Amino acid sequence: MPPRDRVGDVRASHDQVRLIALPQNRGKGYAVRVGMMNARGAFRLFADADGATPIVELKRLEGPLQAGADIVIGSRALRDPTVSVQARRHRVWAGRVFNWLVARLGLRGIADSQCGFKCFRGPVAEDLFRCLRTDGFGFDVELLLLAQKRGYRIAEVAVNWADQPGGKVKVLTEGPRMLWQILSARVTLARGGHRR
Repeated sequence: MPPRDRVGDVRASHDQVRLIALPQNRGKGYAVRVGMMNARGAFRLFADADGATPIVELKRLEGPLQAGADIVIGSRALRDPTVSVQARRHRVWAGRVFNWLVARLGLRGIADSQCGFKCFRGPVAEDLFRCLRTDGFGFDVELLLLAQKRGYRIAEVAVNWADQPGGKVKVLTEGPRMLWQILSARVTLARGGHRR
């Protein structure tokens, strides 16, 4: 069943669900930005559509939010005996190298910037996503760099995650593109280009 039909089925019993169809593919960052800017509520979560992180993992993010965090991000890199991470070996190593490089580019204290399971307080989401410029897969790093610059409290929590077939991120082609996007975001941040 096509995704549009699945959303239609959900809307039949949940009238608060909306489908936002984009006329063309402008990248994951752009799609997430549009979705988050249209979201409503005290908290705003985005999760990868392939279900790599089961939606029930949201319960792991609730504690840090109640304790005062502005942003809580899921992590495949933090060790937790109650969590299972199933990933192909080359993706694990690529993720480690990528996060090491990202740390050198200024993202401090984040073990896994790329896990697609992140929750924000409503006003924080509006502030950050309004300023987000990266349309591609590197958007997570720009988002977190901007959050750190603005002094938002970020918590990272281990979550269950399982590699799904048919993933869109190809390490050899997307990796260099993502690093270029992050470098561009760093330059923009340094020039004060993310104004409220």
